[in-house]
Amino acid sequence: MYYIYMLRCKDNSLYTGITTELERRMNEHFKKSEKCAKYTFSHIAKKLEKVWTTENKSLASKLEYHIKRLSKYKKESLVKGECDLEDLLSDKIDVNLYMSKNI
Repeated sequence: MYYIYMLRCKDNSLYTGITTELERRMNEHFKKSEKCAKYTFSHIAKKLEKVWTTENKSLASKLEYHIKRLSKYKKESLVKGECDLEDLLSDKIDVNLYMSKNI
């Protein structure tokens, strides 16, 4: 299983990434380990905001790519629950291949 996640950073920016081990990856980001992303090392991860799951790396990478291309406004709308993947990305990917995960 692959996880696609969005993190809130201390400067209020949003970081999107993928992993197969969510807990381990969050520890790397939040503890600023040597394996954390360069972005979260300098912007300091504060909170896990949103998580989706899917069955393989290819699907996870596609969702990550499309989320990263969204405007900040649309990313915030996803985080706040004002819209979902269907609203924003159904014309680009098959959103039924992703499950939102409660955090």
